[in-house]
Amino acid sequence: MQKFDILIVGAGMVGLTLALAIRKTTRLTVAIADKTPLSPITDEPSVRVSAINMASQQIFEQLDVWSNIVEQRLQPYQHMHVWDKAGYGKLSFSTDDVAGMLGTSDVEQLGWIIENSVVRHALWNKAQQDSGINFFTNENITNIGMGDSEVFASFATQMPITAKLVVGADGANSWVRKQMDMPITFRDYDHHAIVATVQCEQGHQNTAWQVFLPTGPLAFLPLFDEKLCSIVWSTSPEEAERLMALSTEDFSKELTAASDGKLGNITLTSKTFSYPLSMRMSQSFTQDRVVLVGDAAHTIHPLAGQGVNLGLLDAASLAQVISEQIDKQKHTAQPEQTQWAKATVLNQYSRWRKSEAAEMVAAMESIKQVFTPQNPITQVVRGLGMTLFDNIKPVKQLMVKQALGMKENLPDLAIIQK
Repeated sequence: MQKFDILIVGAGMVGLTLALAIRKTTRLTVAIADKTPLSPITDEPSVRVSAINMASQQIFEQLDVWSNIVEQRLQPYQHMHVWDKAGYGKLSFSTDDVAGMLGTSDVEQLGWIIENSVVRHALWNKAQQDSGINFFTNENITNIGMGDSEVFASFATQMPITAKLVVGADGANSWVRKQMDMPITFRDYDHHAIVATVQCEQGHQNTAWQVFLPTGPLAFLPLFDEKLCSIVWSTSPEEAERLMALSTEDFSKELTAASDGKLGNITLTSKTFSYPLSMRMSQSFTQDRVVLVGDAAHTIHPLAGQGVNLGLLDAASLAQVISEQIDKQKHTAQPEQTQWAKATVLNQYSRWRKSEAAEMVAAMESIKQVFTPQNPITQVVRGLGMTLFDNIKPVKQLMVKQALGMKENLPDLAIIQK
């Protein structure tokens, strides 16, 4: 029976980031269990992308995977433009706003749009180079059993493995969370997201675009080809069903009309995919010797593009809490060498990350409610508010700071190096 310090269930972006962060900050051994194969990187862009902010980029830089991502492909953006279809409110951000906030002219982008498959490839390849990380990809784990000092993970046919700590990094429908019967707070957003790749006649102009429609937000995220964008269209289930049934030509016309022609004529170039949106928040991020990170712990509305960034901060924060406890043991000569896996230590992580996740959930709910279709007077007030935000420098800079991930109490791996 193979023994490890930490078992991570889920080899997505967050799980792999955690494995690398653990290995960078400690010498603990890590097992990663996930049957999901790597998606091939082809000439055609993947429809699943993430908006990576400066804090997340710093994590990738510190873990020595950023250069590999850059060698593959990504798209930096220097501008964000947000407007209200039902009114006249608008917000615009640029690198100049960030430069003014930081007191420097050396700001080249607000963030990066990167295909999830590209990020996962870079993290996976880096993890495979580390002899302290072992992959279990032939079978899914079938059972988790709690011992006095270890967790036993069983497979259908291969030998079980043990670990001092199990981390659920297995997504919104987390098997680990369900196995541990960890209750969640759930809210159906009554929205479905449609994702696809489109071609824009006037190009994306290194800009992330978002329009708030009466049925929900539509985002155009710039891709590595100057004419291509990835769209995330959040709308009612009924409208999503109607849109998904349209021909390529008719869907393209709807996109062009919805975007007010700001990117010229829009042409759908990929299949469309749709999935329901909901808020999930685990009522506890830890239980016994089990910890949740990323979407297994929390999911939020994608309208601000912060879901992945929130999960990457979970990974960096958990690694830091464990590392700090190990360092503390060295200096106090504590005989118990697995103190880092105790509930008192893991609860530090839970308090740290749950508070930020709750703030993000509340912020997304507030934005969604503000842009819910209302009467004409409310629309006028909303437009005035957006215009005021756009012209009040301190408020605008605060909004930019939040979008970039430049927050207080960041884990060390995410702190931007000056």
